[in-house]
Amino acid sequence: MIQTEKEYNAIVERMEELLQNPDNIENQDAKGYVELNLLSGLVADYEEHYYPVKKPSLVEVVKLRMAEMGLNQKRLSELLGVSTSRVSEYLNGKSEPTLKVARDISVKLGIDASIVLGV
Repeated sequence: MIQTEKEYNAIVERMEELLQNPDNIENQDAKGYVELNLLSGLVADYEEHYYPVKKPSLVEVVKLRMAEMGLNQKRLSELLGVSTSRVSEYLNGKSEPTLKVARDISVKLGIDASIVLGV
């Protein structure tokens, strides 16, 4: 288990050295392959503990999907069957969508239900 940032940096540096040799990535019999896998597990555990990745908020995901789909607030309101002011409230975090609207967001925008429901 990695205890300090200094240890973490040293191990990441060693992994970078090991990654220079393709055998260490592809050949399971290579000595570097085993070392690389052991070190990558340690780094993954450390990063999960000290640098966790937050789940995106519904607002962030909806805004991203709007951009991807070329939707503005007016078009999104039409798609969801709610007023533009209601969509504005959702996007500004001033109100939460009803269960019906949340389902429509999930289905019509292709957003995973766990993100829409915040679970």
